[in-house]
Amino acid sequence: MITREEIANVLDQPVYDGDGNKIGDAKHVFFDDMTGRPEWVSVKTGMFGSAESFVPIRDAALVQDHLEVPYGKDQVKGAPSVDVDAGGHLSETEEHRLYDYYGINWDSVLSEAERTDDGRWAAGPGTAGTATAAGTAGAAGMAGTAGGTTGREDAMEREGMRGDEAMTRSEEQMHVGVERHESGRARLRKYVVTEEVQQTVPVTHEEVRVVREPITDANRGEAMAGPEIAEAEHEVTLHAERPVVETETVPVERVRMTTEELTENETVRGQVRKERIEAETESFTEDEMRRGDERRGRE
Repeated sequence: MITREEIANVLDQPVYDGDGNKIGDAKHVFFDDMTGRPEWVSVKTGMFGSAESFVPIRDAALVQDHLEVPYGKDQVKGAPSVDVDAGGHLSETEEHRLYDYYGINWDSVLSEAERTDDGRWAAGPGTAGTATAAGTAGAAGMAGTAGGTTGREDAMEREGMRGDEAMTRSEEQMHVGVERHESGRARLRKYVVTEEVQQTVPVTHEEVRVVREPITDANRGEAMAGPEIAEAEHEVTLHAERPVVETETVPVERVRMTTEELTENETVRGQVRKERIEAETESFTEDEMRRGDERRGRE
């Protein structure tokens, strides 16, 4: 069992289950108002500690630098949500719900709460008050059975014994971080398309043209060769150019993919709890003041 002296070593420390799985970090420790024993520890769970679960601390153990509880991680994270009042207390109904969830017998809890450390019977079970990260005990619970010492009077007596007239106010702070995850995939894919291209090239061809030359002394011999009058035929072969198309594959460019990081601002919203401290005054009647004076006179 965790003692009051060990609370400072528990707060803000990791909390693990029996299998070595981290559940979260210890945030607050709640004491029983009548016995003063630690009863519950609230554990910050979820991303960025956005959730808070209550775990019984009676069977927990402080192991080196962390707190170990005999409950599984999933069981703790699935514990019912309970409300803490402005005085930092769990109501009896909320405690009952938590004890039922963790399978703890409510009657045994009441029996332990009604008996003090020295074996005397206390006035009755009180509600659970909280200790902040600084280790200050929370406000006491409501009164027990008639004729007993009320939780409020117990708290006042403890305050008087400590001689501390100050109260520590705590608040939660939201810490936001980032995690890296896959947001998509990109790939390069090459495929073939056929396009129509057009190009103009010059081509040549031969055409027939009749050239007439007069008879001169230079060509008279060739002209007089052969019969004087006869039929004749002369054939000329014509030539022409035509386009010939062929293709070749040539590299034109290199393509690769790279990534670049862009930073943008994103607003994150969450809820944090803050403690408020209010002063309360209590007026005494004349009879109460007279009885107080008489009591001090006897002392």
